[in-house]
Amino acid sequence: MSFVNYMAREINCKVVYYGPGLCGKTTNLQYIYERASPESKGKMISLATETDRTLFFDFLPLSLGEIRGFKTRFHLYTVPGQVFYDASRKLILKGADAVVFVADSQEARLEANLESMDNLKQNLLENNLDLDKGLPFVIQYNKRDLPDVTSVEELHKLLNPNDVPEHEAVARTGLGVFDTLKSVAKLIVAELKKQQTV
Repeated sequence: MSFVNYMAREINCKVVYYGPGLCGKTTNLQYIYERASPESKGKMISLATETDRTLFFDFLPLSLGEIRGFKTRFHLYTVPGQVFYDASRKLILKGADAVVFVADSQEARLEANLESMDNLKQNLLENNLDLDKGLPFVIQYNKRDLPDVTSVEELHKLLNPNDVPEHEAVARTGLGVFDTLKSVAKLIVAELKKQQTV
C-alpha cells in the first residue's frame, strides 16, 4: 500500500523488479538512473558482489510528477536473483505497490524464468499480495538482442496467462526500459485513483 505523507504532500510507491539471476534487473535501474534528470532522482544504492550480482537491492527514488497536488515518488528496488537469497526477496517484496518481472529471453534460461515466476507468486502470497487481485504487474522480456532467444509468443504463453502489459527489451542499450517503467507507473496511478487515497 502506498505511503501518503500529507505534510510533505507526497505519495511514496514501491516498485520491485523481480526475476532470475543476471536477467537484467539491475541493468534496468542503472539505465533509468543514468537517464533521469538530477532533480527527479535520489541516490542509487547498489549492493553487488565481485560477480556483479545484486545481493540485496537497488533503491532508486524517482519523482514522476503529481497526482491531485501530491508529488509521486517511486522507489525502485531489485531482488537478488539467486534462489538462496529467498528471505531477502520476501523482505523486499513486503509492502510492494507494483512488480516488474524481468524475464531473460535466452532459451537456456527458460526454466529459471518459470522457477522465478513461481517463487514470485509464492512470496507475494506470503506478503498478503496477489497478482490475481489487481496488484499492478508488468512483464519485461529482456535480452532480445541475443542469439537463441525464446519467441515472445512462447514467453507470453508461459509467463503471462493473465495478459498483463509486456515489453520487449534490451536493458543494456535502454530499449524498452522506460516503456516498462511508464507502463507500471500508469498502472500504479490508476490504482491510486481507484483507492481515492487523496
